[in-house]
Amino acid sequence: MQHTAEAVTRAHPDKVCDQISDSILDFCLQHDPYSRVGLETLGGHGMVVLTGEITTKAPIEDRIYKDIAKRVYKENGYTDKVSVKAFVSKQSPEIRKGVDQEGAGDQGIMVGYATDETPEMMPLEVWLARKLVRAMGLHDGKSQVTIENGKVTNVITSLCESGDLSDVTLDAAFDEFVAPLLAGKKEKIWMRNPNGKWSIGGFAADAGLTGRKIVVDAYGPRVQVGGGAFSGKDATKVDRSAAYMARKIAVDFVKKGAKEAKVYISYAIGYPEPLSAVAIVDGKELKIKGYNLRPQAIIERLDLRKPQFYQTAQNGHFGNGFVWDL
Repeated sequence: MQHTAEAVTRAHPDKVCDQISDSILDFCLQHDPYSRVGLETLGGHGMVVLTGEITTKAPIEDRIYKDIAKRVYKENGYTDKVSVKAFVSKQSPEIRKGVDQEGAGDQGIMVGYATDETPEMMPLEVWLARKLVRAMGLHDGKSQVTIENGKVTNVITSLCESGDLSDVTLDAAFDEFVAPLLAGKKEKIWMRNPNGKWSIGGFAADAGLTGRKIVVDAYGPRVQVGGGAFSGKDATKVDRSAAYMARKIAVDFVKKGAKEAKVYISYAIGYPEPLSAVAIVDGKELKIKGYNLRPQAIIERLDLRKPQFYQTAQNGHFGNGFVWDL
């Protein structure tokens, strides 16, 4: 069986936008754990635009939006200036009514996954692709890894080679994590910057958008994606909270001895109980029992009212030691 997955660096334009959205969410939760946030970020060519809905007691204002966006941009290795504009309103009263009654903040199908292939219980191809992009430091970049029957048959790394590259440890990461699994000679399998020299990246080269890397954020294309994106959303949005809970349930199955577990949970907006909750464990379908899957119960169990989401937006929402991974 052949599987391929890609990963992107935290300095990739889409991930920068994810981090801005989640940093603003964290600011709101720091001051008001019951904040309702659904924030999108668009960035590119010297401009960052924020839009969405925020209902909070936090002292959020235009200056705060600008300070957070610029700080996150700088923390990802960029030194050029960006202009920030915010177009944000409060949560729709019709949506708020259902959430106030402990209902789900949206409809959707959430998918969780775990496997015994790697220490982090993530698919091998995803695990390897992430090791490579983390070794690219604070630079725009991507990796792609193909495996077949547990062996690596192809690797692509595209790294923007601009500025100070002293934080890049790509060769060492390849030798440590990928080389022991190679199906052939390194020079034939590893394609480095296959399009040639790349020196213009980030917002100078391309636009970024919150939520555009949902497969990278999850488990790679081997596993189906369910609902929407995660970043910029508080935990009343089951797109986020129930996806984290689905991962937790899948992890629990693997920790009990399963080789692979997929979990599917669906909701209707405004309703607290899930419409469906099933797991496929080593090929066998099981109904999920013993877990309280009401959104508020998930929030409490996984401690999702505290600031922590900037970190989730950097290198993937699963397999990085969060509560739902343990």
